[in-house]
Amino acid sequence: MRAQLADKANPFAIITSQTIMPQLTLSDAAKKALLTVDATEKANVTAELAAMWRNGEITEVGSTDLPDRPGRPAKPELLPPNKMPKRKKGSVQGRIGLLHALAHIELNAIDLAWDLCVRFPEANMPRDFHDAWVQVADDEARHFKMINKRLGELGAAYGDLPAHDGLWQTSMDTAYDILPRLAVVPMVFEARGLDATPPTIERLLAHGDMESARILKIIAHDEIAHVAAGRKYYEYVCDQRDLPYYTTWHDMLRKHFRGPLKPPFNDEARYEAGMPPDYYQDYVLELPDIDGDSA
Repeated sequence: MRAQLADKANPFAIITSQTIMPQLTLSDAAKKALLTVDATEKANVTAELAAMWRNGEITEVGSTDLPDRPGRPAKPELLPPNKMPKRKKGSVQGRIGLLHALAHIELNAIDLAWDLCVRFPEANMPRDFHDAWVQVADDEARHFKMINKRLGELGAAYGDLPAHDGLWQTSMDTAYDILPRLAVVPMVFEARGLDATPPTIERLLAHGDMESARILKIIAHDEIAHVAAGRKYYEYVCDQRDLPYYTTWHDMLRKHFRGPLKPPFNDEARYEAGMPPDYYQDYVLELPDIDGDSA
């Protein structure tokens, strides 16, 4: 009875308590995922936040200060790329090394997707842009968990081996503008996955590792959509700025990508993602250090 009287005495109490609670924005969600330290927890938090966006529990993009570095567990030890130990191909330890490297790539990819999704509010990107990169983050989280589960089946776990930090460092070079970020992260990093994954699957099958090959087939399929999203919104921004697609992409790579694009290319998968050879073939041919022996 007292509670009822209290409600009658102050009928706006509940409404007032609800309205003062801050509404979670997509930018808040991205920052939460980025700052999550434990790798598996980061993947789980990403899945939860992505579902909240899709279900309409998060509605506004908002803005926030994003970290220059995402949260990372104490392990793996991060080394320069040229200090990474060589893998023995074909052995169980070699496959563990491969899967560990892929798990690290997928963990970085979670953070890269969240960062791209909300870092550039001044670009005024359409809502379907945010839909796309929330989905990419969700996909990458699922990939990480699949690979880490497979590592466990082989007697290992993410963090057991050293890894390198090149992906995140390169992405931060493009933190000043959405156009080079789109040109480099999805259209170079993810597109290289389109090239590298099929022969890796073949090697795994040749050594009888059907389960690891199955996981990589799923990842290869999803990567086509990720590259397609990057290409779509790269071209969207080019159109807004009245810039040509191919030569602008070449300019972005010369400025921000360390090293040449190395053939062979998976032309079929790249074409499916909307990246015909017109994008990359002329760029490769114009670099004097590229020849058949360097691939």
